[in-house]
Amino acid sequence: MADVRPLHAPQPAGATGVVVFADGRTVWGQGFGAEGEAVGELCFNTAMTGYQEVMTDPSYAKQVIAFTFPHIGNVGANDEDVEAGEAHALGCLVREVVTEPSNYRANYGFADWMRKWGRIGICGVDTRALTRLVRTEGPPNIAIAHRADGKFDLEALHKMAAEWPGLEGMDLAKEVSRLQVERWSGGKWAWGAGYELRDSPHAGTVPGQAIPHVVAVDYGNKRNIFRLLVEAGARVTVVPAQATFEEIMAHEPDGFFLSNGPGDPAATGEYAVPVIRSMLETRKPLFGICLGHQMLALAVGGKTSKMFQGHRGANHPVKRLADGRVEITSMNHGFAVEREGLPDNVSETHVSLFDGSNCGIELTDRSAFSVQYHPEASPGPQDSFYLFERFVGAMK
Repeated sequence: MADVRPLHAPQPAGATGVVVFADGRTVWGQGFGAEGEAVGELCFNTAMTGYQEVMTDPSYAKQVIAFTFPHIGNVGANDEDVEAGEAHALGCLVREVVTEPSNYRANYGFADWMRKWGRIGICGVDTRALTRLVRTEGPPNIAIAHRADGKFDLEALHKMAAEWPGLEGMDLAKEVSRLQVERWSGGKWAWGAGYELRDSPHAGTVPGQAIPHVVAVDYGNKRNIFRLLVEAGARVTVVPAQATFEEIMAHEPDGFFLSNGPGDPAATGEYAVPVIRSMLETRKPLFGICLGHQMLALAVGGKTSKMFQGHRGANHPVKRLADGRVEITSMNHGFAVEREGLPDNVSETHVSLFDGSNCGIELTDRSAFSVQYHPEASPGPQDSFYLFERFVGAMK
């Protein structure tokens, strides 16, 4: 890797951003966005669009994203293309300098948007080399820093990266989850109109018809999940990650939804799994996505493990085993469900065509299923909306 240098290598002229690895290697570049420093795990994302949605996905908590597409930021930023109320990724690394916005929807530049949310960006980085590093060595722990004056304490940054414990064993769902119950409102985005400001009880239903009520557990949800549940004909109430079974049932749900989220599923499962097991005992329909998929697997006796490099992008092919159909999907996960050891009442439904890892399960003795990928996309293809329709249909 031409731009990964030993610690204390001469700083290039004009460098205002630096990445320091736990083993002492450094990457120099030009900083943008917020000044400061942060420590976390380096990963890469292959999506060509949707960098705001990616940066605001809570599943990226404690991670720095190297975008493989070189021209990140060139369409600017706006207040609509976000999946949470703030940016959750620690920062991003990009190849080209962030230019002035070139899109009619832009309210401001990407650098200004990053500064607004206190997130560090570093451009001028060989992201292809970093991607190869993650693919060959696994995701490293790193510290990133941006200083306009170019003055860095490399020893301190090295120590930050070396001492950071990593994501294994880390429960981050409770850190990014909402703290209060929310009745969701809002539909999907429409060209020229933005996101529909409609109340979920009236969306996608026939007058006089009962409206299925979903109680969704927020482990670090993306907003588009709830928009598509509304689009499929449900009304949605969202509860915090640590909500008890009694608190959930007080909302009189017709079905349960388990959201995506960050961190180690085994750690989150310490409080989530008992609640999910009680949900399953009701035999009401249940649907999980990403971390929610992993939570369901743990609840029925399965296991999860840290992946070598993870899956992050908007073009991941997944095979549906029932009929052989291939769905092109969005993904963002660094842990996976182990198919070995799943009980007899669990059927594998989807597999990754990249590495063969598990991407979906369903229970054969009740209406409960989950997928590892993100059928709500945002960004990404919309091949998998049928899953929302299937779930909502099961509650009618």
